[in-house]
Amino acid sequence: MTGFILAIDQGTTSSRAIVFDRTMKAVGSGQQEFAQHFPASGWVEHDPEDIWQTVLSTCRTALEKAGRAASDISAIGITNQRETVVIWDKATGEPIHNAIVWQDRRTAKLCDKLKKQGLEELFASKTGLLLDPYFSGTKIAWLLDTVKGARQRAEKGELLAGTIDSFLIWRLTGGKVHATDATNASRTLIYNIRSNEWDAELLKILRIPFAMLPQVKDCAADFGVTDKSLFGAEIPIMGVAGDQQAATIGQACFEPGMMKATYGTGCFALLNTGSDMVRSRNRLLTTIAYRLDGRTTYALEGSIFVAGAAVQWLRDGIGIIARSDHSGVLAATADETQNVYLVPAFVGLGAPHWDVEARGAMFGLTRNTGPAEIARAALESVAFQTRDLLDAMKLDWKGRPDKTVLRVDGGMVASDWTMQRLADILDAPVDRPTILETTVLGAAWLAGSRAGVWPQADAFAKTWALERRFEPEMEELARSMKLKGWRDAVRRTLSGN
Repeated sequence: MTGFILAIDQGTTSSRAIVFDRTMKAVGSGQQEFAQHFPASGWVEHDPEDIWQTVLSTCRTALEKAGRAASDISAIGITNQRETVVIWDKATGEPIHNAIVWQDRRTAKLCDKLKKQGLEELFASKTGLLLDPYFSGTKIAWLLDTVKGARQRAEKGELLAGTIDSFLIWRLTGGKVHATDATNASRTLIYNIRSNEWDAELLKILRIPFAMLPQVKDCAADFGVTDKSLFGAEIPIMGVAGDQQAATIGQACFEPGMMKATYGTGCFALLNTGSDMVRSRNRLLTTIAYRLDGRTTYALEGSIFVAGAAVQWLRDGIGIIARSDHSGVLAATADETQNVYLVPAFVGLGAPHWDVEARGAMFGLTRNTGPAEIARAALESVAFQTRDLLDAMKLDWKGRPDKTVLRVDGGMVASDWTMQRLADILDAPVDRPTILETTVLGAAWLAGSRAGVWPQADAFAKTWALERRFEPEMEELARSMKLKGWRDAVRRTLSGN
């Protein structure tokens, strides 16, 4: 029996694999965490071999639990942590350095240098991105400048560079295919999202040889087949998208004006703007939502660096909860008369501030402040940051209605208290779907639709099902007072103050 889809979700802290059947039901899965490396303050790395081994292991586990052989799988879909980058030896496949993770801030000085040279507008006009260490291009430049002999080897054509999807495709195909998709390419700071090609001018500025880079394909395309030795039979790779774009697809946000937010380690909100490539005036990102059949759909994106990471800080950093799912329960017991604000700028602030030097701060503490108030402040910080993104999107895209429905996914959305507070702060409905694993579902749909075993976009969108809608309940006066306090707290936290 064929018609099964194997979806790989290579994330920041773990790798997962899920086998889906023809009815889009998950029938087997595997998940494995891997080590995080912090070699210096603000630096975050992964061992690419850890990523590779956990992907292989979880794929095999998922197949075993599903009771399926590789010959039963019609296609593989891949979604991945975006912006994280690897450079490896073209002949041996051996990485020349650990992967530099999207959270890493080591290229801040390079970004500042490029800004001082007046180049930010050039990069923004071509890529839709800001000059920030978050993106892949300056990471590649750092590796070429820092690893001994790397630049010379790259210029000789001996090295390849790519985001995690590219590295996995290369390994899965036994070194036969060096490719990526348009969504991952759009996050590199060197891909022209208007002309859909690597940009020669930007490559020259960062001194990145074109020959290192992967071929850029549609999200649903032929990315080669897996080496038979890996799973016992060749499996076509037919779908690839960066994690946030995959979640947008999994949430069936195919129409302009539809919006989703994924609450994982960070929070990433995407607003589908259709064929309209909107230049943000409020420091949001213009990005590729997906590219299908050669047609590009764009999005506005707001990136929050710390969302679920704030809950992890409550648990692991200050130890006021034993488990992450205790945060909402504890927050619900907080004293509502206390106005405590946490600005979780642990690694700087993302959109719409993009302040690399900002650091976390807490305001409004009193002698009566305890664990419940701190937990509430941490969860509310996610809602406040999402509101900042929503306000910026309203200003940027006139095609948006004044009111929107936010489709949510990710680990944090299981908390009813958090989702209700999110709706209250946004003054907008929040829809939680029955299937929360939208990122991996999006990758699976890309592969399944390409393989002809899953429905096309319109029919797939009809399968999206609501588990619960959270309507705003907070009074306007209370909401406006809370927002005023939040904005004051952020102002005090920004590095320029």
